[in-house]
Amino acid sequence: MTSLTATVSRLARRKKMRLGDLLLDAGAITQDQLDEALALQKRTGHKLGRSLTEVGAIDEAELYRFLAKRLEIDYLDLGSIKLQAEIVKLLPEVQARRLRALVLKPDKDALLVGMADPTDIFAHDELSRLLGKPVTIALVNESELLRTIDIMYRRTDEINALAEEVKEELGEGRIDLDQLTADEDSAEAPVIKLLQSMFRDAVQVNASDIHIEPDEFVLRIRQRVDGMLQEHVIDGRGVATALVTRLKLMSGLDISEKRLPQDGRFSIRVNDTTLDIRVSTLPVQFGEAIVLRLLDQSANLLGLDKLGMPPNLLERFLHMIVRPSGMVLVTGPTGSGKTTTLYSALNHVNKPSTKIVTVEDPVEYRLERINQVQVHPRIGLDFGRVLRTALRQDPDIILVGEMRDRETVDIGLRAAMTGHLVFSTLHTVSAVATASRLFDMGAPGYLIGAALQGIVAQRLVRRVCDSCAEPVELSPGQSAWLKAQIGSKVAAKASFVHGRGCNYCQLTGFRGRIGVYELLEMDSGLTDALRREDLSDFVALAAKKKSYVPLVNCALDYAISGVTTLDEVLRVAGGLDSAPEPDVDNSADVGEVANV
Repeated sequence: MTSLTATVSRLARRKKMRLGDLLLDAGAITQDQLDEALALQKRTGHKLGRSLTEVGAIDEAELYRFLAKRLEIDYLDLGSIKLQAEIVKLLPEVQARRLRALVLKPDKDALLVGMADPTDIFAHDELSRLLGKPVTIALVNESELLRTIDIMYRRTDEINALAEEVKEELGEGRIDLDQLTADEDSAEAPVIKLLQSMFRDAVQVNASDIHIEPDEFVLRIRQRVDGMLQEHVIDGRGVATALVTRLKLMSGLDISEKRLPQDGRFSIRVNDTTLDIRVSTLPVQFGEAIVLRLLDQSANLLGLDKLGMPPNLLERFLHMIVRPSGMVLVTGPTGSGKTTTLYSALNHVNKPSTKIVTVEDPVEYRLERINQVQVHPRIGLDFGRVLRTALRQDPDIILVGEMRDRETVDIGLRAAMTGHLVFSTLHTVSAVATASRLFDMGAPGYLIGAALQGIVAQRLVRRVCDSCAEPVELSPGQSAWLKAQIGSKVAAKASFVHGRGCNYCQLTGFRGRIGVYELLEMDSGLTDALRREDLSDFVALAAKKKSYVPLVNCALDYAISGVTTLDEVLRVAGGLDSAPEPDVDNSADVGEVANV
């Protein structure tokens, strides 16, 4: 809101009135709303425009439209404009960010430019000079403008150009090790600049992983964004050799060993973001493939209320994680958000009066006041050994990154029985399937029944982009599946959306992800079934438990409320067991599908 408030201030000075008076005079807000916003402004120090939107006195878009009308210019929604990269890039990125401006499209003999602060007359003149044409100015939302700049100025062209420089430097396949070992902050070697550009691009699109994969004639660089891979192809396989060598050096790996997989790590700062990067190499047919896992150490942990848990489920989960002892498991496939859930839970219970020890491989995020241990199996520091030692450190809470083997499970369960609260993860498809997995790992039923307090199973679904969401009709196959889940009458009332694709979501229709969950709390019946190692009885009792709502129902509830699409539900949870058959009258409300 910075430029917006600057606009407001200049406009108010020009009219000899304050913003509140301008809005009151126009009937856009009431005196009570203004008083509430002024009180908030006094407490927070924020500008009045921001305070007015925060107290709900006026919608941000409505405020922008009001300002545009007073300035006698257009207010444009950037999400509704189809931007062309070659037009946008007429203005260099550094100038676009400095001037808070974006070239939108040709306008007769001029160029239409969106600005967050159209009252900056000096910027008008500079834009006209930089673009070599007259400019027509429109007001745009500043946060939307900055987000669009991030998307439109992606570094794919820069990456291609730097890759060409690397190929030229390599010549006949030779690699200059002096360049590859140069200090990354001062070196001008093309391969180092190429890596820096790749990392900046990954941060811009919030990628979780970068895949570097040499093929016979090309190099494929793929980024995982919102759980899905996006591919960029570079001509020439030789570039991969230089990139892999440089990354190996940065992560302390043996550059001469190309026959065996290697794992390493390094840290790098990209703009204002500190990335902890985990490196995994794999020998493949045309060289070595590398996967880089990007962990943003600058990011704040999400609160448990921001993860996507339905309110009733969240309330029960919060009650579970403040118990003095027992084991709480979070389950799901790789990449389903288990670590985020556990870290958020740890953050919630992290207090000066509580001793917390974690055993991880790797330590993904650093938490204040918590003793975090990285296992090193090569030197004998495995999960079992660290766990046994951790129990002598007088902990109240222990987090085990993953229950990988019988020894770890056995120690964890016994710790949970002896006055410790133990958090951990398992790779299972559902909460109910966790019991079977524990038995398969050799854990005795009496131990599981005595220690286990509850199981959370989860997945991540992509959010529909709110800038291009629109209603969508279901296919016959989708309709049939939906009716089988929630009944014909409820299905007939349900409506769904999808994203048509826009500038903000890179034409994918999705932006961001949210968790979908199920929670199975132990009770006397379930505990008894575990002690008897009676899986069929355990499954039957869980299905009858009123508080246990299958994960697919949680996902469906998000689809019906427009948060995600039915396609996402089918992709992530379509193969899981659904809720019990609906009643014959099918009278449940659409908003109560998940019953949580």
